[in-house]
This record gives sequence, C-alpha cells and structure tokens, in this order.
Amino acid sequence: MTAASDTTARLLIACPDRPGIVSAVTTFLYHHGVNVTELDQHSTDPEGGRFFMRLEFQTPHLDVSRSALAQAFDEVVARRFGMQWHISYAADRLRMAILVSKHDHALMELLWRWQRGELGVEIPMVISNHPDLRDAVERFGVRYEHVPVDGATHARAEARMLDLLGGQADLIVLARYMRILSPEFVAGFPNRIINIHHSFLPAFVGADPYRQAYERGVKVIGATAHYVTSDLDQGPIIEQDTVRATHRHEVPDLRHLGRDLERQVLARAVRWHVEDRIIVNGNKTIVFA
Repeated sequence: MTAASDTTARLLIACPDRPGIVSAVTTFLYHHGVNVTELDQHSTDPEGGRFFMRLEFQTPHLDVSRSALAQAFDEVVARRFGMQWHISYAADRLRMAILVSKHDHALMELLWRWQRGELGVEIPMVISNHPDLRDAVERFGVRYEHVPVDGATHARAEARMLDLLGGQADLIVLARYMRILSPEFVAGFPNRIINIHHSFLPAFVGADPYRQAYERGVKVIGATAHYVTSDLDQGPIIEQDTVRATHRHEVPDLRHLGRDLERQVLARAVRWHVEDRIIVNGNKTIVFA
C-alpha cells in the first residue's frame, strides 16, 4: 500500500432521506481537519426515500483519536438524522479466509491479485474439503487446511472450520466451495460471506450447469457474486457479468468462458467489499464502484 492509502478512511451511511445530510457530514469532517477525496450518494426516491452515502477522507491532519471522532460523529450528526453508519480505516486490513473445493480458477485469481497488492487484505488461511490444491496455495505462502466433509461428517467439519476461523476471519470467500454451509455457520458471518455462482441465478441450478446451458442453446452465459444467507443462493447480489455464446461453442468452451467470468466477477465483488463500497439494503445492495 502507498502512504496515501494508509491514511484513507471510509464512512458508510444509510438513513431516511432529508435535506442537509451531505452538508452536515462534510462540515463535521472539515471541522476535524480531514480532506474528503471521494463522495458518492444515492436516494431511493426524490422525497421520503432512503439515503445512502459513501465518503473517503484523508486523516493525516485529523485532530482527534479514532474513538473520539466516532463518538463525536454519533452525537453531532448520526443521531440527528437517524443514521446507520460505519467508519473503517484502510490501514486496518481485513482478514479474508478462502474456502475452496477442487476448481482452482477463482482461488488463483484472488491469490494472484493479493500477491500483487491489488487486494488490501490478509489471508490467514485457505480451507478445502479436498487436498488437491495444497501445493498451489502454499507456493503463495498461505496456510492450507484440509477439512474433509460428507453428509455424515458435515456438522463436525463445520465445527472444525469454525475452530480454525475463530478470531481470524473478517470475511469468508467461497471460491467454488462445493458444499452447502449450514444456517448456523452462515449466521456467524452476516453479510461477510461472498459466493460466486455460475450463470444468472436462479438459472441452471443443480449439477453440470454448462451442459444444461448447452442443451438449451443459450446465447448468453454469466456469473453472479452474492452474499450468502440461510436461503440457498438467494442472498443480496453484489456483481454480475455476461459473455456471448454461439452455436459454435461446445460444453468445454462454455465452461472456459464461464470460469473466466467467475474469476473476474468474484474479484470485483471482493475488492468492493474490502474497500467498503457496498451497503446492504434488505435483499439488495447499493454498490458505489
């Protein structure tokens, strides 16, 4: 990270819309010696809607401690406007654990971007229900944990994973982890588990989706990244993308196109989460990308 990045802070806000919000927030920050370098906002309706805002600001001249800034913002601004809000600091890197099975394309994309400094996170470990990718992961200097799981051992395997993750994961990324997580597991990480899924949900569910797509003669295939909830593959969508397909594409071609999309879509979704560019609004997301 550059020195400038280490001084960056981010403020996310959601509240009922009314006049004066932007002025109150920016004036407060100005009086505490910070410089706003990025500001995005969205309201769901011209009147009576819900208001969302993301600011980035620089902190070299911040005149109070982090805790004092948060307390003052709550008392002076947030309570007045009924805000849900959060301040984060880029220097405090999230700890991102990755769960994977046998397909390595999404995992390798994340590890490659992390190694190049494009993802401002720490990766404490990769957990897999198969041993196949150990060597590839450990070449990046990342810890690899093999936790086998089947129908009979599912509960024990999840307990083992939670034990491994305990206190070491702010975010979990399912980089083609081909097991369903229990509602109890998911509940421990609300809006902090990101999954990548082939196609546009809920199209082509079940086994061998690219063969299903081929048999239907689809002209567009895609990928979806979403937060994981207790409702299977129904969580808030973060990012989607598509690629054209033609009659010349066989099943292996569709798989290649789809996996390339999955890598890109997942990487974007993870980066936006890490940079606090996402606000969850019910089962939707506001993404200030």
